[in-house]
Amino acid sequence: MKIKIYLSLTLVLALSILSGCMTHKVERVDTKEAIDLSGRWNDTDSRLVAEEMVDQVLGGAWINNHLQSSDGEKPVVVVGLVYNKSHEHISAETFIKDVEKAFINSGRVRLVQAGDKREELRKERAAQQEFASMETAKQWGQELGADFMMNGDINSIVDTYKKERVNFYKVNLELSNLETNEVVWIGDKEIKKYITK
Repeated sequence: MKIKIYLSLTLVLALSILSGCMTHKVERVDTKEAIDLSGRWNDTDSRLVAEEMVDQVLGGAWINNHLQSSDGEKPVVVVGLVYNKSHEHISAETFIKDVEKAFINSGRVRLVQAGDKREELRKERAAQQEFASMETAKQWGQELGADFMMNGDINSIVDTYKKERVNFYKVNLELSNLETNEVVWIGDKEIKKYITK
């Protein structure tokens, strides 16, 4: 009996000492700093791909064609769905926001809300019709209609051998004229990561 108590106390003491030796450190870093722990898609990939692809789309002929046919009016763009078809969980919403931010920061296009956010705005407008003063209530039928919609997908291929792995990602985006359904631009960006264990 004494041996069991002695062993139990020794085990508890040993675990206490070991857990005291293990340290957990958290350090704040610059959000633009590239930190790649696992080799999976991460925040840096999302931001850099979005910025590069918006640079690609804004360099396309479609924007000058639109400016010429619309007396210099900036095109109005809505970013639709970007489907995650990769092997891992990727927040497409984060990527979409990065694309939208890059569009706005470019100053070359006007951006309108899509999907759930647009519906939320419409609900607020409907509530204003009942609860806000007539002078400040926002009117129906004044939304800015988009000229173009961007959609796309994120794909991946994984190749592994023993303790080596290659993660390949390909992001495809396309821009379509909403009135004619004409595809006016297609672009892609590839990322390849080599991981060893």
